[in-house]
Amino acid sequence: MARKILIVEDEAPIREMLAFVMEQHGYQPVEAGDFERGLAAITEPYPDMILLDWMLPGGSGVQLAKQIKSQEHTRHIPIIMLTARSEEEDKIRGLEVGADDYITKPFSPKELMARMRAVFRRVSPTSLDEPLEVEGLKLDPVSHRVTANSDPLDMGPTEFRLLHFFMTHSDRVYSREQLLDHVWGTNVFVEDRTVDVHIRRLRKAISLHGHDRLVQTVRGVGYRFSNR
Repeated sequence: MARKILIVEDEAPIREMLAFVMEQHGYQPVEAGDFERGLAAITEPYPDMILLDWMLPGGSGVQLAKQIKSQEHTRHIPIIMLTARSEEEDKIRGLEVGADDYITKPFSPKELMARMRAVFRRVSPTSLDEPLEVEGLKLDPVSHRVTANSDPLDMGPTEFRLLHFFMTHSDRVYSREQLLDHVWGTNVFVEDRTVDVHIRRLRKAISLHGHDRLVQTVRGVGYRFSNR
């Protein structure tokens, strides 16, 4: 599934250019032209990144960034501020409210993509080979072992991949279609309901010490892995 990029920019030519660049690089752009539309667009499934203009009708980008970063369910979303302001004081102000980076107009698509990749690396530093642990549930991608409070668990390869994906993408809701794309791959034809079968198997496999509660059903949307 393509990463979703929310572009909040009031100047239509710039917004459309950014959307085009996002599509060219395999991202899924979502456009908003003012403060209120930008805020309304931040819904589940949440954007993977927000490109946020400093000056917006209805409120400033700084206000919007502050609001996004103050909410528990959206604070994880990385933000790159887009602005004509180059003064150091403004840059510091943007970063202080939670922006992850800052790029001054005019900028080249090449520079923007480099900044985006750098931010993604910073906010998702987990190596695919690093062991993962949530409340005593441990998954080691290298040895392909899963344990719960040191007790070994037995599960099939699909459940293992599903658990690995969930543990590296916690607290976010994924639809069945998104899980199929991420875990099974886009070249495999599998019905949506197959996901439900493997979710049941996964829950059973990790239920020894009650970790099945971490795999949560979000009615009408999909599934989420969370210890909240």
